[in-house]
Amino acid sequence: MADLRENRTLRSILINMVIAFVSLFINGFGVYLTIQANIGAGPWDVLNIGVSRTLGILYGNASIAISITILIIDILLKEPIGIAMFIDALTVGKAVDFYNRLNVVPACKDPLVGVLVMIAGLVVLAYTQFTYMTASLGCGPRDTLLVGLAKRLDRLPIGLVSILLLSTATLIGWLLGGPVGLGTIICAFGAGPIMQLAFRTVRFDAKKIKHQRLRDSVKVIFSGRKE
Repeated sequence: MADLRENRTLRSILINMVIAFVSLFINGFGVYLTIQANIGAGPWDVLNIGVSRTLGILYGNASIAISITILIIDILLKEPIGIAMFIDALTVGKAVDFYNRLNVVPACKDPLVGVLVMIAGLVVLAYTQFTYMTASLGCGPRDTLLVGLAKRLDRLPIGLVSILLLSTATLIGWLLGGPVGLGTIICAFGAGPIMQLAFRTVRFDAKKIKHQRLRDSVKVIFSGRKE
């Protein structure tokens, strides 16, 4: 497993790309559940849905457009970029479209049921975040943006920077018609603790993961080292 996490060979990178893709595709189901809870979406999804409704495009297309925009900002901030960041940007939103098409879980009509579905979605997000991070090919564009902003606003605690970033996404999304409600608050303040609890259950320390940068992945891929 250590060799896979270090991404020293073409084989390990390909395997981890598959792990990242599968994890993020299932992660999209977690996002889908939080939306179908129908009590207000998470901050970034308020923005995604707002853009989707304003432009009359699919949720997934709006998500990809926003993710790529954030990815460009990450690059301009000179933050580390990894292969999995691109997989993240292109996969999660279209996975949500896929689950929407299947109509796996109808939108909740009972707020109490909605809260339970919301929490279930956050649990799915937490565990898929764990498997996604084990690929060691980079964090998501939004997480990278948070770190980049926190570095440049070093006088502010990262928690406050996170609140400001999520508040901005929520406000813009709300102005564009995105759904804000109890679920938005649950996502904003509950996602972190649920993720931390999930990581504890699998004894996973995200701080110990050393993500491989895109340029280093490219070097390995073109080095011809397969084993």
